[in-house]
Amino acid sequence: MITIVTKRTCSRFLLCTMSTLLASTIAIGQNQPGASGQQQPNMPNQQPMNSGGMGPDANSMNQQATTDKDFVKKALEGGTAEVELGQLAQQKSQSEDVRQFGQKMVDDHTQLGDQIKPIAQQMGVKEPKEPSKKDKQLIARLGALSGSQFDEAYIQAMVKDHKQDLKEFKDEAQLTQDPNVKQVARQGTGVISQHLRLIEQIAQNHNVAVDGKSKASSSAK
Repeated sequence: MITIVTKRTCSRFLLCTMSTLLASTIAIGQNQPGASGQQQPNMPNQQPMNSGGMGPDANSMNQQATTDKDFVKKALEGGTAEVELGQLAQQKSQSEDVRQFGQKMVDDHTQLGDQIKPIAQQMGVKEPKEPSKKDKQLIARLGALSGSQFDEAYIQAMVKDHKQDLKEFKDEAQLTQDPNVKQVARQGTGVISQHLRLIEQIAQNHNVAVDGKSKASSSAK
């Protein structure tokens, strides 16, 4: 009888022990990372990658590189036009200050173009052989004028062009990440600023209307 009781007691003890171990195993499994119903924590400092494995700023960098190339090409075209227009001013103008300004355009834009050309070559930008279509039309229009008519049209065109060029050079100097392009854009900004001040003074001296205003209209206020 004692033997039977002992065997039953041992059996119950073993059954309880196995149940306890099974419950503990299930509980541990549920607490493990990746278990059903549990959400994996986000890993810190992980940046999403765009297609191709490039970082998030790759597209903006590519866009700026394209903008730099467009700027360099346009700067070369504009410089070529300024040289041709300056030569035209020396031939067509009846005023000494306009002819001197034209000569300055030839000298300064030739020098600026020489600084830009090596950068264009490094960037794979083909050097333009002639001005843009728009500038060619301006050259043709001014070439048909002479004397005071030429002076007025040339002065107006120079004020307008230099204001636009100044904005573009300033924007490029601020936005570009290319050190060579940044340097030439800053140099060009200084040169164009000086040109704009000179031609605005010449416009005032010749009483030429600029942006709808002339010396006479300004004095009347």
